Amino acid sequence: MSALGQAAAEYLALRRALGYELEAHGPMLARFVEFLDARGEAVITTPLALEWATQPADATPERWRQRLSIARGFARYRQAFDARTEVPAIELLPGKFRRAIPYLYSEAEIQQLMVATARTFRSPLKSATFETLIGLLSVTGMRVGEAIALDRADVELEAHRLTIRHAKGGKSREIPLHPSTVVALDSYARVRDERCPDPADPSFLLSTAGTRLRYPNVWNAFDRLRDASGLDRETLGRPARMHDVRHAFVLRTLLGWYRDEVDVEAKLPLLATFLGHVDPVSTYWYFEGAPQLLALAAQRLERTWKEPS
Repeated sequence: MSALGQAAAEYLALRRALGYELEAHGPMLARFVEFLDARGEAVITTPLALEWATQPADATPERWRQRLSIARGFARYRQAFDARTEVPAIELLPGKFRRAIPYLYSEAEIQQLMVATARTFRSPLKSATFETLIGLLSVTGMRVGEAIALDRADVELEAHRLTIRHAKGGKSREIPLHPSTVVALDSYARVRDERCPDPADPSFLLSTAGTRLRYPNVWNAFDRLRDASGLDRETLGRPARMHDVRHAFVLRTLLGWYRDEVDVEAKLPLLATFLGHVDPVSTYWYFEGAPQLLALAAQRLERTWKEPS
């Protein structure tokens, strides 16, 4: 391993120890180091960082800026050990990250996705696994990675709860389960144990090989389900994603609170904790991503103004 490769490993380890997951940063930083090593360069310079960041040539400006940001973060760390290191300014590349508007699945569409598993996958275990995964995401608002990471010991059906360990920000949290969810998870566990009595992993959700689900395979399977269900619409040029199931959960929760005249402002910190948000500000973004919420919030504000003081 080159000196830059060793430095990159130490940089990632340091940031992860601070609570950052860096799922995308790790592989991309490795490619940056490979790029430098292939050119025989031992020092990060602005021209080299820019050359790597603007690959491939047909990528979006947002993608280039993201790559430059990753190279820049590593350069700032490296500069403390090698004064020759140059830290490129983020303003050198145009493009600002813009979050995609989520596709807000209706409950009927969630049901369509779950039903589609039986006709999309030949394996009864795979069908049951993805039906359960989608259902679990829709009623808990979990992140996909959190659901994949669940071990059997984390899902306590008798206690009607599950535990998410080492989530985003390095925190763990418990999620209560509705009785109907407990029944569904118990039914899946029976199918899973019958189809795979000797799994290779302690994962609650299993692949057909008896191992923990992997991100690329989950995304590919979801793409097939989405297309089979006729839900292949796009938002901001991107197909509706599996992560949007989480957004739909939040929207249903907030809409229900508004319609029930609940004090939403008082409840938001609780929702942020339930979702595993490190900062409640992250939860406020859902108002921007859902026009329905803005409309209800505006109606309540207008009603407040009209009330006598």
